[in-house]
Amino acid sequence: MSDALARPADAGDAAPPSSNAVVAVLAFAGIVVSLMQTLVIPIVPDLPRLLDAPSSDTAWAVTATLLAAAVATPVVGRLGDMFGKRRMLQISVVMLVTGSVVCALSDVLVPMIVGRALQGLAAGVVPLGISIMRDELPAERLAGATALMSASLGVGGALGLPTAALIADNFDWHVLFWASAVMGAVALVLVPAFVPESKVRTGGRFDLVGGIGMAAGLVCLLLAISKGGDWGWTDGTTLGLFAAAVLVLLAWGWYELRTEAPLVDLRTTARRQVLVTNLASVAVGFSMFAMSLVLPQLLQLPTRTGYGLGRSLLTAGLVMAPSGLVMMATAPVSAAVSKAKGPKVTLMIGALIVACGYGLNIVLMSEVWHLVMVSCVIGAGIGFTYGSMPALIMGAVPASETAAANSLNTLMRSIGTSVASAIAGVILAQMTIDLGGYALPSEDGFKTVMAIGAGAALLAFAIAAFIPGRRSEVTAATHQVAAESPAGAPSVT
Repeated sequence: MSDALARPADAGDAAPPSSNAVVAVLAFAGIVVSLMQTLVIPIVPDLPRLLDAPSSDTAWAVTATLLAAAVATPVVGRLGDMFGKRRMLQISVVMLVTGSVVCALSDVLVPMIVGRALQGLAAGVVPLGISIMRDELPAERLAGATALMSASLGVGGALGLPTAALIADNFDWHVLFWASAVMGAVALVLVPAFVPESKVRTGGRFDLVGGIGMAAGLVCLLLAISKGGDWGWTDGTTLGLFAAAVLVLLAWGWYELRTEAPLVDLRTTARRQVLVTNLASVAVGFSMFAMSLVLPQLLQLPTRTGYGLGRSLLTAGLVMAPSGLVMMATAPVSAAVSKAKGPKVTLMIGALIVACGYGLNIVLMSEVWHLVMVSCVIGAGIGFTYGSMPALIMGAVPASETAAANSLNTLMRSIGTSVASAIAGVILAQMTIDLGGYALPSEDGFKTVMAIGAGAALLAFAIAAFIPGRRSEVTAATHQVAAESPAGAPSVT
């Protein structure tokens, strides 16, 4: 089979780009977008001074990105299925570039929040990229390519922290956002040059009511989760938002089951393979956050605590960086296991590796090399889990719904991460030691969070055991594309 993409070419069209180019460009776009999650970490403590605003307000520079990403991911996925996945991917990258420029030009709070929200709107790039790969790549390339694309979420986050710390320590903080804008602009040039537009479309009209309902429900839910620690978990605002989220999402589900062209096909989502994979994704998202929260703090806490290593933020970032490279390296291994045993087995293996990594961290946390090793082990597990989930989803949904289904799966991981952030924050705030009048997280607090992370990974393993079948869903999904594609749609065989 030729490495070139098999798609119809109009008279005068240039030769289609190679599969390698498509994969490289889409993975680069995924890494660029995932960088926005760690971009502001080095300057978060300084934002009140930099923006002349109280810390309770500057926290919205992080929260706005989370909320915008949660809303945009499923909506952009559905629009990609309807109007073109590459088109929506390009629009998402435009949002990233625009948001980065707005932040780079900001010296006050409101433009910064607006810019960060625009950056969050680009979160759908990874699920869109995975869906493009399903439509365009030869069958033998699909498993490895989607594993790499999915892992780009973790790769960008791991590599972004040391890069952002280096820039923040040596340049004006605005350079962080100018760098993001430049990388986004590069992706914006490369995507139309090397990525073909899929002709697999659902058509129909966009479910505006469903989009508004989902957005309202998710904003209420994630706002309560992310701000509950600041407002108080029993505060009327927090409880009111949780109640509103339940009511709105129930009403939204009722509406989606009765509308002709829903934003999310809940009947497809309720299929056992999709439903169980999404539940496992919540647990995986929960488990992976513990590493991002615990390891940097352990590295930066003063040595006087008896367990802190007293290192700089840049060193902490460099310790975390190898995990991103490990995620990338495990993508082909994950694909090989999925091909031989099925993505279900790959997901279960990855969950066990993550659990083992946290177990190691509980007993090995006194040296820098301990944390490097732990981050690499957990990174390998994340590479396995992230590589398997798109394959499981694509093995159970029609090609015309791939982007929406992958976007929903990405959202499930994000919800798991948000819940983990809230729970870990409560634990570390309650289990503290006093050091010179400052309350710092205790060693037992960190070990408790790591134990919970290990437990979440084991829960993902247990949930994944209920996923049906052991066959290679990637191959089945690829054959399904050819069977379901309309006349003139791309062939992958």
